[in-house]
Amino acid sequence: MRIRGLFPVVMAAAFFVSLPVHAQPKTPQSAKPAAKRSDSDNADRPASVNAPRRKIIIEEDAAGPAGTDLQAILALIQSPKTNVLGITVVTGDQWRDEEVAHTLRLLELIGRTDIPVVPGAVFPLDNSPQFIAHWEKLYGKVVYQGAWNWGKVHGPYTVPPLPEGNPTTKPSRETAAGFMVRMVHKYPHQVTIYAGGPLTDLALAVTMDPHFASLTRGLVLMGGSIDPQTTDPEFRDHPRREFNFWMDPEATHAVLHANWPKIVDTPVDISIQTRLSRAMIARIARTDTPVARYLARYAQPAYMWDELAAIAWLDPAVITRTEKLYMDASIDPGPSYGNTLVWEPGQNPGLGECLVTVNVALDKARFYRDFIRLMTAPTPGAHFAAAN
Repeated sequence: MRIRGLFPVVMAAAFFVSLPVHAQPKTPQSAKPAAKRSDSDNADRPASVNAPRRKIIIEEDAAGPAGTDLQAILALIQSPKTNVLGITVVTGDQWRDEEVAHTLRLLELIGRTDIPVVPGAVFPLDNSPQFIAHWEKLYGKVVYQGAWNWGKVHGPYTVPPLPEGNPTTKPSRETAAGFMVRMVHKYPHQVTIYAGGPLTDLALAVTMDPHFASLTRGLVLMGGSIDPQTTDPEFRDHPRREFNFWMDPEATHAVLHANWPKIVDTPVDISIQTRLSRAMIARIARTDTPVARYLARYAQPAYMWDELAAIAWLDPAVITRTEKLYMDASIDPGPSYGNTLVWEPGQNPGLGECLVTVNVALDKARFYRDFIRLMTAPTPGAHFAAAN
């Protein structure tokens, strides 16, 4: 829940992402009180009992085992109302190849290896650890940089042994951006894109196909930070910095200027109102299913960044207030680099930035009930190969 010529870098990123996995050589401003959510504000409304399952592509920086990224993936797979067309994986909390391995192994453990796992971008369009190291000498430390500085830091193509066991299944040889473009042309205006990580793959898809965004049903984001009320120093001291928008600001800027039918965003502000507790994990652990066993072993108390964005799409009644804001990310390489920018309607620059429905307040009890229910339910469509 980071010497800049964008066009050449986009083309270079498209080249790197096209290779198979393992083969690649603020001016702070306070938001006003939010209006109550109207029925048209949130992303898709819940499907009726007899309606077709809602098509979704899950775009994640799928760090594991467990954690907010994979738990959001589980929430979307566990719902009987969804048709997960694929999981696309981008570098973020961990490097892409390690995340791909965690995702493949998760699907093996829960019996959903039919869902394709599609490798995405290894590197941001323009940002880099080297640039940020120079930036920090001028403007101060960036505490959380995901794969670049957190946990057991290693190179981009190293996949260490996984605690949950290494996968035997393989990822798709298609690219994430290509897969998303192909799916929205196959199912025009039917596919929701859920994005819980940096937006590099979406920016590449927008670059590849100018019709991509408009052919989706909409975009669901976890990202950005506006005015979080917290004593957590990471967000108290830098209230406009949020990892997903920060890691690839140029991609965020491109995505938030594309022609989406609608965008719903879950920012830091509401995410830090949630927490996966040990009591919730223990409650899930009392159920003997593959998903529950996985979480009992690997889940840890933490903010529920991506789970909230996912479950708010599944059950919009979880969100009790929203606000409409124009949104962007700063691509100025100075002190505001990567910061979230927002404007109330009529105050925005009018340079193509998107109007976004921002989730502001939630029914926590309902959200927690939904999460526990999903994590303790049988996995729809699960199939396990017979033992030899």
